[in-house]
Amino acid sequence: MRTLLSSPCGLWVLGASVASVLSLSACIQPKPLPVMGDAPKFQLTTQDGTPFDSQSLNGHVWVADFVYTTCTGPCPMMSTDMHRLQTLTAETPGVKLVSFTVDPKNDTPPVLAAYAKHFQYDPARWVFLTGELPRLNDVGLGFKLNSVDGSTTHSTRFALVDQRQQVRGYYISSDDGFLQRLLHDIRQLERGAS
Repeated sequence: MRTLLSSPCGLWVLGASVASVLSLSACIQPKPLPVMGDAPKFQLTTQDGTPFDSQSLNGHVWVADFVYTTCTGPCPMMSTDMHRLQTLTAETPGVKLVSFTVDPKNDTPPVLAAYAKHFQYDPARWVFLTGELPRLNDVGLGFKLNSVDGSTTHSTRFALVDQRQQVRGYYISSDDGFLQRLLHDIRQLERGAS
């Protein structure tokens, strides 16, 4: 059962689901992960208003998604899933999480900061990025996920990127078991077994 962190028992359900994800991810057999292309390079702005260069992710396994703060559809659930990943990878702080906005007109750094705080982000591990529309569009198209064209249409897939900035997998957030597969693949990359 998927719940939002803001629900009354959301944190309890989150704790119970964390245990089940950990146990299920251990059951998935390792297999080589394909290289699906290079992650796009970018220079954007964080929720704190500071510059962020994709080069700072070199040497890290990281997960990317596209959301916007006024979304009433899949975005809150996707951000809840990112929070779960943050919790599930707490023992590997080198794993980074990156959420790109598809609505830079409204998602200013202060708006993103409030959104990030709502989802209990760890600023050392999870960053929310905004910037000029053309730059965000280049990132969305570079990931082969979506354009960022002023509409709020976006993919609900997560992208997994390895230490060499290569995309190693896409995960559809609505698929059963996607979080277990993603966690398994993150751990495989972290162990160097790609």
